[in-house]
Amino acid sequence: TGNTSTNTRPFHYTLPLKTTLEMAAMNALLVLTLLLAATCYAMAGDPDITTDFVVPDGSMASGNFFTFTGLRSAVKGGAAPPAAAAFKVTKASQVEFPALDGQSVSMAVLQYAPGGTNPLHTHPRSAELLLLVQGSLDVGFVDTANKLFVQTLQTGDTFVFPKGLPHFQLNKDPKYPAVAISAFGSANAGTVPLPKALFGSGVDEGALAKSFKVDGYTVEKLVAAATMG
Repeated sequence: TGNTSTNTRPFHYTLPLKTTLEMAAMNALLVLTLLLAATCYAMAGDPDITTDFVVPDGSMASGNFFTFTGLRSAVKGGAAPPAAAAFKVTKASQVEFPALDGQSVSMAVLQYAPGGTNPLHTHPRSAELLLLVQGSLDVGFVDTANKLFVQTLQTGDTFVFPKGLPHFQLNKDPKYPAVAISAFGSANAGTVPLPKALFGSGVDEGALAKSFKVDGYTVEKLVAAATMG
């Protein structure tokens, strides 16, 4: 018997138009999703820099440029705020420490007198990670569903305040001060003190009265207190 040869032809299959359009749409959607993810990632922190660090024009970088000594007095002995103040914050942000420009980090030392409080406020550009190093502290924040999360911290405890949410700290101890260190994921996290923002910024008092469903006299008292504070 002889060998039988079979001629084979390449197999071609043309996708239906509908399937082709679906694949194109899926590819476009994938590209859009990746671009959106990259954009969200880029916007998650401070703007990126194209150098190792940022030095002000005309300056020469040395070890001194990367050293900040402004927290020394705040951490020595855990001193409480002056008697006239219930709360004191000492910052190491880009404003006080220029070497932080472009590094997406900053910190602060928070000192609470007995009974002192850090009133409701927000940080629009960063979450806050708080470490309690002395005393006890009641902390809390409110989320966008209007749910309150609270905790009583002891020395050595850590608590995170999510980015942009209203939060507070309160030292309920009537005898002893408290000290905490906060870290931020931004060189300039920003602080919006809610009492001053609402009642000390010049917002129309009629609008405030309607928003909080109180009378004008109550608003006047709150405005006066915020202005004095």
